[in-house]
Amino acid sequence: MSEWTEGSPTPRLLAALAAEPGGVSLPRLCKRLGLRMSVLLRELAWIGEDPIGEHAGLGWVRIEVRSDARGETRIAVLTERGRARLEDGPPPASKT
Repeated sequence: MSEWTEGSPTPRLLAALAAEPGGVSLPRLCKRLGLRMSVLLRELAWIGEDPIGEHAGLGWVRIEVRSDARGETRIAVLTERGRARLEDGPPPASKT
């Protein structure tokens, strides 16, 4: 599967996280991107640091759990690897 597929939220997701060095809560990220939480979580699963089965994650985003007086919040944070990927931009269109 291509890292950048047409209509994929990946470029917008990485750009949103790049604009917030301290990270963004997952509900806020859903609202900003106009995505359902299930879509966001699926996207984060394959671009995140955690492996899926035997496949290593891409490591572009890290999910942190932060606690305060209101409880725990999951925050998405762009990694250095993700920042580098965002700067590289999408791969050139394949010629078929």
